[in-house]
Order: sequence, then structure tokens, then C-alpha cells
Amino acid sequence: MQFNKTTLENGLRILTVPMPGTLTATVSVLVEAGSEYETKEINGLSHFLEHMCFKGTLKRPKSIDISRELDGIGAAYNAFTSTEVTGYYAKAEAGHLDKILDIVSDLYLNPVFDPNEIDKERGVITEEINMYEDMPMHKIHSVFAKLIYGDQPAGWDIAGEKDVVNRVQKEDFIKYRGSRYVASHTLVIVAGNFEEASVVEKVKILFSGVKLGDKSLKPVTVESQFSPAILVHSKESDQTHLILGVRAFNLFDSRRFALEVLSDLLGGGMSSRLFVKVREELGAAYYVHSDSQLSLDHGYFSASAGVANDKLEIVLATIIKEFKDLRDNLVSEAELEIAKNHLVGNMVIGLETSDDISRFYGSEEIMTGNVLSPEEMERKLRAVTAEEIRSLAKDIFITSSLNLALLGPVKDEEPLRRLLTLD
Repeated sequence: MQFNKTTLENGLRILTVPMPGTLTATVSVLVEAGSEYETKEINGLSHFLEHMCFKGTLKRPKSIDISRELDGIGAAYNAFTSTEVTGYYAKAEAGHLDKILDIVSDLYLNPVFDPNEIDKERGVITEEINMYEDMPMHKIHSVFAKLIYGDQPAGWDIAGEKDVVNRVQKEDFIKYRGSRYVASHTLVIVAGNFEEASVVEKVKILFSGVKLGDKSLKPVTVESQFSPAILVHSKESDQTHLILGVRAFNLFDSRRFALEVLSDLLGGGMSSRLFVKVREELGAAYYVHSDSQLSLDHGYFSASAGVANDKLEIVLATIIKEFKDLRDNLVSEAELEIAKNHLVGNMVIGLETSDDISRFYGSEEIMTGNVLSPEEMERKLRAVTAEEIRSLAKDIFITSSLNLALLGPVKDEEPLRRLLTLD
């Protein structure tokens, strides 16, 4: 699929991905802003700011003005905040492209930060934090981040702490936005059915007032570990949620494609090793999967599951056994081919619509500055060999790098700690 990248003199990047056969268009604005760009005093401000952009702009003073206009054209719209990126997007029939382009640019460029709206939104975000506290499949990831990265931005919750949410004022939003929401940190993506040259000119006009600012980096994530580590979040529940993970590498490492294949082998589909062993054979879990999370200057690989409390030890031992097997033995060509086909097939399925395409191209550009097309991604995944998988496993599956996060009624850590060895 063809795409074009235009970089303006002020540093703003524009990605256009024409899709003549589709009925829709999607406009996204991504910003290099997130919890890893924050200090402890403003942890959660990136996420709070994202909310406030929907609470009123210079052109649309009230939140209802924004939502009513978007609902009136049948648009799908939302925003998100991650550790390193904040995004705003809207998708609609292709004939409404000018409208969603105007609205999304307005959200990004012109928020008013009404103090009354800030005060009301404090309650909304507090309830969002409460909601995630009551969702163990979500909460366990916060426990794991705290375990592996500790008290630094990579280890903090994206939504922040309630005391920060209740303390920040309009001036904090303006100051933080002034440092991050600048042309050099911003990417505009338009995907779908449109006339490309016309759209690029419209983006240039709409974003002509974007703030200028020097490119600035986030604080460096410090990693240091010499022995296996455990962190338990005690909670009375009918199952225990676990993440067993190891430190990996950043997003720019050429081994990222081998790691994706390794992850699929271990816990990708319903024929993956962990799904078969933990769910089908042991009957110990409903969900079990593996994942790699690679960021600008750090990364990890992990296996996750929600297991019967009385089967925690056998599930943990099973995961460790599979880590060892991938480290010590070559996977068969047949198993490797299934994993590659599963990865590529899911990638293709996930690229059917304009918002999917926007997400795919946008995430690559905003994170790496180097867009890989789906065809290039497929070539790199299919080129991974069994020997590369084993070599990677030898690099990351080491005892001193093991990290176990647990959420549930865990009373005694010692039996679990004794299992944390890959020797």
C-alpha cells in the first residue's frame, strides 16, 4: 500500500495513505507526549490534558459542541494516551473529511482549559482510575511496570495518582502543552478515500498556527537488575493474575521481528504453546498469552495469565519450562511457519479499514520516524529463522532478568521464588 510523507519547514509531519476503494476517511493527530515525559509532580497530566481537549475549544466552547457536530455526521471518534504517545482521531464517510479534519485540528490546536471544566473532569478521571483498579486484567500490567521499572516514569501509571489529578491547575496544562504540543513532536495522518494533493494543502493551512519548539527527548529509563524479582498486589479474588517477564531491548533493535515471532510461538494463537499447555491440558486458565512491549529506550517480553489460585505454581513452572525450551532447542520449521502465518494473517486482517491503516502507519512513524509498509513488515517477519529465535531466547531468558508480578490472594512468596530460575 502506497503512502507519502511530507515534512513542513516547522517540523510538522504529514502522512497520507490513499485508499480509493474504501468509503471512509480517518484523520489522526499523534503527539510525542505521554506519562514517560512527565515528572512525579505532574504524573497523569498527559492523560488529563487529552480529556480536556474534548471539553471545549476556541471554535467549539463546550464539549457538547464537539460531540454533537461529530455525532451529527455519524463519525467514530476518540483519543488515547500511552506512555510515549497521545492521539486524537475521527473517522467518517469520505465526504465528511473536511469536517473531521477541521474538528480534530481544533481539538489539538485550540483547547481552552476552562477551570470549571477541569474541576468537573477531576471526578471523571478519578472514576476512571477506580475502574481500572477493579479490573485485575488491567491492574496487573501496572503492577508489572512498577516492578520492572520502579519509581521512574516508565514505572508510573498513565492515568496518574488521584492526588495529582486533584491538584493540577490550568497553568500546569498550559506549561506542559507548550513544551510537548509543538510542530516537531506532532504527526498528522490522513487515511482513506480522498484527493491527496488537496488534503496536504488543507493540513498545511489548518496547522499553520501550530507552536514551534525544539525537539526534546524524554528522560532516559534506567534499568538495573541482578536477581529475580517478585511484586505481589494482594487482593481477595477467585483467581490469581500473573505476568512473568524479562527485560528485552528498545524498538530500534533489529531483533524486534524475531521477538514478535517468538511471542506468537509461545502465546499468540489458540495453537500456541502456552494456550495448549495451560488452558487445554491443565484447564488452569481462561486467558493466557504472551506479549512484547518495546519503547524508545527500553522493552520487555512477558507471559500473562489469570489462573486458578490452587494452580498458580504449576502454571508458573509451565511458563518457565517453555522459556527454557525456546532457549535450549530449535523450533520446528512447521511450528515456525504456523506462527509466521498467524502473525501476518492477523496483521492483514487488522488493515482493512481507514482507521486501522492510520493506526498502523502512524504508530510506526511517531515512534521510530521510519515507516515500514505492511509488505516490508511481512518480509521481515517471514525472514526470521529458527536459529534467530533460539539465539534471542538465549539473550533474554536468563535467571537474573526474571520478574513476576502477581495480583490475587497470594500468602507466601517463597514457593514461587524458588521456581524463578532458568538454570
